[in-house]
Amino acid sequence: MNKIIYYVASSIDGYISGSENDVSQFAQKGEAVEHYFKDLKDFKTVIMGRRTYEMGYKFGLKEGQAVYPTMKHFIFSNSLKFRKPNPKVCVCPISIDKVNEIKAKSESNIYLCGGGEFSGWLLKNGLVDQIKLKLNPITLGSGIKLFGSLCTVNHWKLNKYKAFKDGLMLLTYNKLT
Repeated sequence: MNKIIYYVASSIDGYISGSENDVSQFAQKGEAVEHYFKDLKDFKTVIMGRRTYEMGYKFGLKEGQAVYPTMKHFIFSNSLKFRKPNPKVCVCPISIDKVNEIKAKSESNIYLCGGGEFSGWLLKNGLVDQIKLKLNPITLGSGIKLFGSLCTVNHWKLNKYKAFKDGLMLLTYNKLT
């Protein structure tokens, strides 16, 4: 079965964005960013929560538009509705069964895009299989935490790591079962 991979940028102090969803302090160019975009080509399915999707509006995303044109999008929300979504965009109720259905039917591993609370909910329910952490050499002090308000114990094994010249580290962890 395909894996759900939480591929996310984080500060050293565990934030995926600063206050008011500010991501400007994270690496925006360079070898690590090029590596990330190359890795995204392996995914045909992306899942995310409503807040992560709506954050795209700050960067010019239009309502119902696909963030990643080559991927099928599943946005988990109990309130979001689009008038005319792109055919590759589906809004789903927050449901473990729906996540498992997507996991079973996806043509590739699944990219879990951002979302502290949504990723925390998935982790709490045992649905995150791998974490690819783009650890940026910054501290933010506040913002959205890596797993939102999640407070649970999980064990991970460092599978591989890559250091980039700008100080960013890509750490890949697999869930221990």
